[in-house]
Amino acid sequence: MKRITIYDVAKEADVSLATVSRVINGSEVVREDTRVKVQEAIEKLGYKPNAIAQGLALQKTTTIALIVPEASFFYTGQIINGLIDVAKIYKYNIVLHTTTEGITEMNDIIETIIKSRVDGVVIFNDKLNKEELNTLTNYQIPIVVIGNRMSDETVGSVYVDYAKLIYDFAIERIDRGMKNIALVEDRKNPAMIKQLNDGLKKAYEERGMEFKNYIEIPKEYRSSYLFLKEYFKDHKHEIIVTYRDSQAMAVLNTAKEAEISIPDELEIVCILDSKYNAMARPQISGFKIPDYDLGAVAMRLLTKMLVDEEEVMDKEIELSYIFTPRKSTK
Repeated sequence: MKRITIYDVAKEADVSLATVSRVINGSEVVREDTRVKVQEAIEKLGYKPNAIAQGLALQKTTTIALIVPEASFFYTGQIINGLIDVAKIYKYNIVLHTTTEGITEMNDIIETIIKSRVDGVVIFNDKLNKEELNTLTNYQIPIVVIGNRMSDETVGSVYVDYAKLIYDFAIERIDRGMKNIALVEDRKNPAMIKQLNDGLKKAYEERGMEFKNYIEIPKEYRSSYLFLKEYFKDHKHEIIVTYRDSQAMAVLNTAKEAEISIPDELEIVCILDSKYNAMARPQISGFKIPDYDLGAVAMRLLTKMLVDEEEVMDKEIELSYIFTPRKSTK
């Protein structure tokens, strides 16, 4: 016999999972007619609430878990600052969890979070996909994901549309006659690179061309620098785009060693701008991503979801960006 779950009750009553959870736990924010509808569905289906999940929902700890990948920690400093500043305003405590590689570790961290009984979770991880959130969503814990566009009853997201960012840049450059644009692979940030690759493909297709200049870094090379040193011996491009500043500097240095003039023969653009881009010679052009705002807006969205998810109309919030031209572009 099939076990009746909270999902079945929500479907029968035609309400969200969060609403069913509130009715089960005696929340006063649910309308009376909705409460009756949910209770009737529970009785009809014979649903028995999970005692552990019910206990988790009832206990409020005013603690938020923040999950950050170790490899991206340098870039998440301002995101964390923005999140903490808003958390202080609403009197929430932040518990930081870091991940390395692998889904197994993510599942271990999720289990730890559930046991610690946090009120909500903010996740910054560009490798994360919807399926991997199932463990948390099963416990009705509100989640905000930074970097990936996704949402459902208990999940919201705050993100920058990197595909649109590079599409706009590429269209402007192509229309100026610069059609030889390349993108360097970044194995540490595959989801972001996919967005950039998709944006470039779209730009080229709209101008009647095919994007073929995706520079893959073979696994036998320990660094982008070592591969690019060989690559520039028989490859030339008008523009090279990288995601991180370290890769932009690898392009800069190996191009100079190959006696390629920057920006006259090659333009270099780094997606994630940093203070190091301004220290390089020539200075590297990049995009100012609102990292502090990503954290601040994510925390504000989570506080709204914690109060009443049904009142949060938009759980997918897109933030803008600014191109910062420097000496590595014309």
